[in-house]
Amino acid sequence: MNHLSDEYENLITLLDPKSPISEAYRTLRTNIQFSQLDKPTRTIMVTSTTPEEGKSTTLANLAITFAQDGHKAILVDCDLRRPNIHRLFGLPNTDGLTSLALNEKLTKLPLQETSVPNLRILTSGPLPPNPSELLGSARMDQIIASLKEEADYVLFDSPPIIAVTDAAVLGRKVDGVLLVVRAGKTKREHAAKAKLLLEKVNANILGVVLNNVKFESSLYCYYVE
Repeated sequence: MNHLSDEYENLITLLDPKSPISEAYRTLRTNIQFSQLDKPTRTIMVTSTTPEEGKSTTLANLAITFAQDGHKAILVDCDLRRPNIHRLFGLPNTDGLTSLALNEKLTKLPLQETSVPNLRILTSGPLPPNPSELLGSARMDQIIASLKEEADYVLFDSPPIIAVTDAAVLGRKVDGVLLVVRAGKTKREHAAKAKLLLEKVNANILGVVLNNVKFESSLYCYYVE
């Protein structure tokens, strides 16, 4: 079993699955599952407008809720500039996505088990000099296809979309995109620009996740024991 890192306290759905915050993540999961019944959303990318808006934490907790619901889930770190998923789960980052992309002879997916049943991780691997070209390559299409054969849901972390083009490149390859914004931090014009950038590449925007919202305990007292 892997040991969780010092950042493990951000994995609220794992540490306190009965909390209102965990319930909010489960609601997000359910909304995604019911968003497109005719064409199930199996590959999901999460991005933000700028750094420090909580996209990686949101994605990690969302992936845990899929796994806790009995679905096989793979979490892929496609932030090839500032990867964070391996730190959240306390995993090594020697081999990962870039290892697969740069070595076509490496056919076995270097997936790592986690302490969460049904959830595996593909870390970023060594950082490449050309992340956007790697994410837009035909090899990346092959990797996504292989990941879909291994799991019910594949969730991708990506850099903030305004900062670099990586998220726009990857957003075209997945079934749906979630945009994370942070209450009290994200500027309205940045959110509008992020939406425009995703629309320009015909990404399927599933919705927006609003982080850091003031908690109203009265809304959740029904569920608290």
